[in-house]
Amino acid sequence: MLRIDESAFTEEAKLDGCYVLKSDLAEQSATKETIHDRYKDLTLVESAFRSSKTVNLELRPIHVRLASRTRGHVFVVMMAYRIIQELAVRWQHLDMTVEEGIGELSTLCANEVSFNGKEKCNQIPEPRTSVKKLLEAANIQLPDVLPSRGVIVTTKKKLTSRRKVK
Repeated sequence: MLRIDESAFTEEAKLDGCYVLKSDLAEQSATKETIHDRYKDLTLVESAFRSSKTVNLELRPIHVRLASRTRGHVFVVMMAYRIIQELAVRWQHLDMTVEEGIGELSTLCANEVSFNGKEKCNQIPEPRTSVKKLLEAANIQLPDVLPSRGVIVTTKKKLTSRRKVK
């Protein structure tokens, strides 16, 4: 026959949802509240780490031989993460995720205009209303015209056809 000690059960239930954090810091160095707050900040670090591996940021194993290039790659990804954080703050009132906003911005284009067949520039047409709202919220003003450098920019495309064969 199973017997439940109600008083022990009630006493133990008072600890439901509680946890213990152990630290080797001296009490003068950090209060228990500070230790608790830093522990809670770990969720932000974990979220940042997960985000850095997403399709938008793509911090994945890369094949570089120099430490400086690896650091450069991680620096660019972390800078992009910081930009995403800033856009999330600036776009929070638009009822749109950062990923959706970036998708909207990817529809923005430029028209190449040539003069006398030689000189070229890129003219930016009037953006759609949704893109305009995103740019305004991010406090970005587009120029009407950009100089053309004659460089083709592509994304998400394999570069093997452009690389020299050894």
